[in-house]
Amino acid sequence: MEKRFNHVIYLAIVMFMFALVGCSENTGTEASETKIEGEVAAEKTTNEPVEIEFWYGLGGNLGENVERIISEFNESQDDVVVTGVAQGNYDETEQKIQAAIAAKKVPAAVLLGDDTVYTFGNKGILAPMDELIKADKDLKPEDFVEAFYQQGTVNEIQYGLPLYGTTQVMYYRKDLFEEVGISADSLDTFESLGEAAAKIKEEKGIYGWMPMWGAANLMDFAMSNGAKYLSEDGKTVTIDSPEWIEAWEFIRKAIHEDETMAINHGGEGWAYWYKTIDDVLQDRAAGYTGSSGDQGDLDFTKVAAYPQPGWEDHAAAPHAYALLASIPALASPEQQEAAYQFITFFNSPEKTADWSMNTGYIAVRTSANEVPEFKKFAKENPQILVPLKQAETATPPFHDPTGGKIIDALTKAADKVEIEGIPAAEALKEAQIEAQRELDRVL
Repeated sequence: MEKRFNHVIYLAIVMFMFALVGCSENTGTEASETKIEGEVAAEKTTNEPVEIEFWYGLGGNLGENVERIISEFNESQDDVVVTGVAQGNYDETEQKIQAAIAAKKVPAAVLLGDDTVYTFGNKGILAPMDELIKADKDLKPEDFVEAFYQQGTVNEIQYGLPLYGTTQVMYYRKDLFEEVGISADSLDTFESLGEAAAKIKEEKGIYGWMPMWGAANLMDFAMSNGAKYLSEDGKTVTIDSPEWIEAWEFIRKAIHEDETMAINHGGEGWAYWYKTIDDVLQDRAAGYTGSSGDQGDLDFTKVAAYPQPGWEDHAAAPHAYALLASIPALASPEQQEAAYQFITFFNSPEKTADWSMNTGYIAVRTSANEVPEFKKFAKENPQILVPLKQAETATPPFHDPTGGKIIDALTKAADKVEIEGIPAAEALKEAQIEAQRELDRVL
């Protein structure tokens, strides 16, 4: 056995020596060609740009501006090529990204709301961005508006960087208000807004005001009335408190009994939103409550912007949200780096200022206010500063401990109040029972 083993070793050594001789003889043209071909292949691999997708739920003027910034990014460098993929809205984007994760075929970057970043971050769906931020000597986290930057932080880990901020403000027809003798001061409280809406309906025969469909407006109205989502100890859902009921019932009564207000609802994507804007611009309503991002679709020779009001006994406290760009954890390291490069291009001081000027959304970098073009624009278009002023004292987003079930219950209740006309006390009590059941499961 030992003799046979030694013989095998001897043969292996001989074959190895022949191989060495063969390699040493390959020093002519053939070796040079092999070396050159290898270098060309490596060069091609190195020079090929990383191709990634960016999913976003925006349409109209907003979608056009996203595509413009994507084109500018692609033209600014040769390392990354971004393809924008528009979704119907933010909710559809969230649904599509979950389906993409299940299929293990994800985009490298996706635009998400802060609540989705919070939920996805806790579930490990998103890639932490801390190392990329740490390695980026040009990015200064302290330059971001703190309220917006913090909305991308989950358990002290950064899962999203803000691209823009938003809060819902008031837009009213200057000519219609003037014709019936109502000044902008009448928008200072919801009670005075209700009186103005009634006067406009009586004298002009059109709706005096249009809240935007959905729970978001109603949640803002409740926050400005002193409402809370949970008790101090976090164990009781309080969405059926008097503060909630009073605010929601005010809107229900105006829509279904007084008929001084109205909502558009249903349809695909943002159809209801744009229909509301059209109603105001085309003389069917005197004003509406909508996003700061609507400014790119509005004619400010006709309309003016105004901060959301509070109530007679409570100061205004609407929410302010960040829309954040995140990177799915399933994206490859190469794709993650490419996505980060695009994201930080989008929210650079110059681009976030550009985005704000073209859309009305709030710039997320404090240094954007010093961009010369923005300073000049704000002087000529003061409406751009209304959302920023409101955001400074706004309520931070509610991070739902049930993973969205409390918000789901409020969304159902909002439809009952706004569409069906069910009394707010009844709709909110049902929502509280449903939400409390979900919270108890979590606790």
